[in-house]
Amino acid sequence: MNSFIDMVTDPFMQRSLLAAAIVGLTAPIMGTYLVQRRLSLLGDGIGHVALTGVALGWMVGSAMNLVQRDALAIPGAIVAAIAGALAIEYVRERGRTSGDVALAMLFYSGIAGGVVLISIAGGTNANLMGYLFGSITTVTDLDLAMILGLGALIFAVGFGLRAVLFAVSNDEEFARASGLPVRTANIAIAIVAALTVTVSMRVVGLLLVSAIMIVPVAAAQQVATTFKSTMLTAMGIGVTVAVGGLSITWVHQLSPGATIVLLAVAAYLLALVVRSFLNKRHTPGDPHPDLPDDVQLSAATPQQTRSEPCNE
Repeated sequence: MNSFIDMVTDPFMQRSLLAAAIVGLTAPIMGTYLVQRRLSLLGDGIGHVALTGVALGWMVGSAMNLVQRDALAIPGAIVAAIAGALAIEYVRERGRTSGDVALAMLFYSGIAGGVVLISIAGGTNANLMGYLFGSITTVTDLDLAMILGLGALIFAVGFGLRAVLFAVSNDEEFARASGLPVRTANIAIAIVAALTVTVSMRVVGLLLVSAIMIVPVAAAQQVATTFKSTMLTAMGIGVTVAVGGLSITWVHQLSPGATIVLLAVAAYLLALVVRSFLNKRHTPGDPHPDLPDDVQLSAATPQQTRSEPCNE
C-alpha cells in the first residue's frame, strides 16, 4: 500500500502514468482501422521511418547548440512519420508495388538511416535503445504537453469521424460509389496513424509501437460484436495494460515497453479463453426437447451407400 501511495504521489510517475494512459487510450483507435484495412504492420513501418526523423531532429539540435540535443527529436519524428505514411499510402493507392514490399522498404531504410544518423549526431547506444524500446522514465513536461495535444487530435479524428473512416476502411469501392471522400479519408488515416506512432514512441518504443496499436484490437475482436464496441473495448484494454505495465515496473526493474506489450498479449490470450467459454454456452441444441421429432433420420447402410450413383 505504501508503495502504491509513493508511486501516485511521485511527480515523475504522475507524468509517466498520464502519458501511458493517453497512449493506451488513443493507440487502439487507429489500430482498429489498420486491422480493418489489413495493414496491421503499417505501424511498424512508420516507426522505423520515425527513427530517421528522431536522428535528424537530434542533428539539428546539435547544430543549433541546444542544451537538450534531443529537444527536436519528437518534432523530427512527427515530420518523418507523416512523410513515410503518405509515401506508403501513395504506393498502395497507385498499386505500383505490393503493400508488403513497400512496408519492407520502409522497415530497412528507416532503421538503417536512423542508426547511421544518430551515430553521426553523436548519440550513444543508450540513446538509441531508449527510442527503440521506450524510455517513459525520461518523459519531460514538454513531452507530456505534446503527447496530450496529439492525443486529443487523434481522439477527435479517430473517434469523431468513425462513421466515414469505417466505411472507407471496410469497403473502399462502395464508399467511393456512395460519394464519400475516399482519398481524403485515406490520407487522414495515414497521417493520424503516423501521429499515433510518435505519441507512443516514448512509452513502448518504435520497435514495439505497433503492438500497443494492434494487440488490444485483436483481443477486443474476440469478445466484441460491432466495430464501435471493438474500438471501445480495445481502448479499455489499452489503458489497462499501459497503466498496469508501468505500475509493475515501479515495483520490479523491468522494461516498461516490453512489460506493457506482454500484458497486452496476456489480455489477448484471456479473451480467447472467454470467447471459447461463451461459444460453449451458446452451442445450438434441440429448441424443444420435450416434444417428439416429426421426422426420424436413419443412417445409411454400407449397401445403400454403394448403390447410390455419384453426381458430377
